[in-house]
Amino acid sequence: MPQLESATLLRRVFVTEDGRNMAFTFTLVSSLFLLWGFCNGLIDSMDKHFQDQLHLTKAQSAWVQTAHYLGYALMALPAGLLARAIGYKGGIIAGLLLVATGGFWFIAATHIVSFWSYLLGVCVIASGLTVLETVANPYTMVLGAKEYGAFRINLAQSLNGVGWILGPIVGGAFFYSAAGVGVAHGQLGVPYVAVAILVLVLAGVFRFAYVPDLVATQDLPASPSRSSSSLWSHPHFIGGVIAQFLYVAAQAGIFSFFINYMVSETPPLSDGTHLNEQTAARLQGLLGFGLFLLGRVSGTALLGKVPAYRLLSTFSLINVVLCLIVVMKLGWLSVGAVFLSFFFMSISFPTIFALGITDLGWQAKKASAFIVMAILGGAIMPKLMGYLGDVYDMSVAFMMPLGCFAVIALYGYAWPALARVRSCGAIQTL
Repeated sequence: MPQLESATLLRRVFVTEDGRNMAFTFTLVSSLFLLWGFCNGLIDSMDKHFQDQLHLTKAQSAWVQTAHYLGYALMALPAGLLARAIGYKGGIIAGLLLVATGGFWFIAATHIVSFWSYLLGVCVIASGLTVLETVANPYTMVLGAKEYGAFRINLAQSLNGVGWILGPIVGGAFFYSAAGVGVAHGQLGVPYVAVAILVLVLAGVFRFAYVPDLVATQDLPASPSRSSSSLWSHPHFIGGVIAQFLYVAAQAGIFSFFINYMVSETPPLSDGTHLNEQTAARLQGLLGFGLFLLGRVSGTALLGKVPAYRLLSTFSLINVVLCLIVVMKLGWLSVGAVFLSFFFMSISFPTIFALGITDLGWQAKKASAFIVMAILGGAIMPKLMGYLGDVYDMSVAFMMPLGCFAVIALYGYAWPALARVRSCGAIQTL
């Protein structure tokens, strides 16, 4: 009986209305989420390295995040146009090739040994990731029944969480090696070249895989009035763009300054010593992003019982409280709050994405590009957090993500009214 129920659920989740089973295609596309999670985690562990080796302030080192998310901002709309022009499969292959180009650039960057050369590599990789995210996120929404769209995107984003775990661990091993500054700089390109080689292989797999350019109910107009109206006439979409801007701002700030916080704000250990950078990087990868992954998995399960907008608002409100605890400097309690924030922010990106493009029909691909473009928040707001850290301290700097999560919580609570729906069955339950 349980096997029968599992088979029935699999059919309902991954089978399209015309009877095609997209489980394998979904699995293959989900590997992309692992890839960009790893790249993002790797980049987040670079800030403290550049502060130490290039003698930068926290605000200056935030240029790493600016370069990363600037790549998203510059490429988001072209990526949307590319997806519509050459389809899902072509867009994925193009994105992978762009990531490989950025990865191989780090060979030159490690010889130039200048901050701008590293930033250029980060920006090119981010541009490729933008194409992948613009294509893959909405594609998961059409790989099966419409009512399971939020479930599928959160399930795929769980692999993204695995990538976030691995990124800081690899980054800590290379950027904070005990061998010294020279070796650390020489090794900086190694993980990116490895990523470049991997994505070239992955591009070859996608070239011969079954990745149809589906046209399902998600791509068709939900109603004549909605299909003929401007994309910007939908309040839930506009709110989704704003919420995504603020979420990525909060996420980028917490992730990129995590090592700074742990080194400067954590109380002394039992032997009187403080955490060092490499230990902090390992804690971020194993515990921080472990909780992030756990949040993604459990959040996906909760979507079977709790409306997506309600889960988003509740988790965001909890993060407001956690950030307030960090600002209040309550010792180990504040340290614990930082780690818990990883868990409760985990479902935000895919859930905001799903809520923002709900019932937009043929305009969903265009809407997807704008929501991905909202990642620009990660290029702008971390500099404010870094500034607060320079002027005050890293505890006070958490005022930035606190404000972001507060607005996201309001968006979640207001979503039914913004979407002008009486029933949210298409995105709230499984």
